[in-house]
Amino acid sequence: MARTKEFDPDVALDRALDLFWQRGYETTSIADLVEHLGIARASMFATFGCKHELFMKALQRHLELVDARITAELARPGPALPAVRGLIDRFVNESCAENRFLGCLVTTAAVELAARDPDVARLVESSWARTETALASALSRAHAQDELAPDADPRALARFLLVFFQGIWVLERTPNAATRLRDAGRVAVSILS
Repeated sequence: MARTKEFDPDVALDRALDLFWQRGYETTSIADLVEHLGIARASMFATFGCKHELFMKALQRHLELVDARITAELARPGPALPAVRGLIDRFVNESCAENRFLGCLVTTAAVELAARDPDVARLVESSWARTETALASALSRAHAQDELAPDADPRALARFLLVFFQGIWVLERTPNAATRLRDAGRVAVSILS
């Protein structure tokens, strides 16, 4: 008779996501995962596969949650520019908070793995493309609503903001980055004026 799972795979996946987000892929060991997930090693492998497969599932879960939130924030009806500015402010404020996670899992995956792992590179690129498209769409609406200067290039601004966000998530891992992040956020908002 087959044994039933004594844990919730969704809860375990969320715990793995948190651990990878805090520590990155390379410094998270199988023993760390087993302890953090609170499940047996054999159960972890039977449910999620190897460490890389578990990381990919956790990264995919992160993308589904975070990318959907960004897209929803930027697609709200009404003036588009306040939504973009609000996203900048939110990311800067979250990055300066004391109880923050350090960095973004996508950024961490890009820095740590994308150059040598095509599967991770595909997920990272798809996330960046979705974010850039959501930003470009919001900025195009802002341009059409005369919220941006007539010569503004919504796609170029979207790319700038994507790079800006990645920089935030790298710098927030360093001590005393809040002043830099706040100054950069003010400049990013001013570019959209």
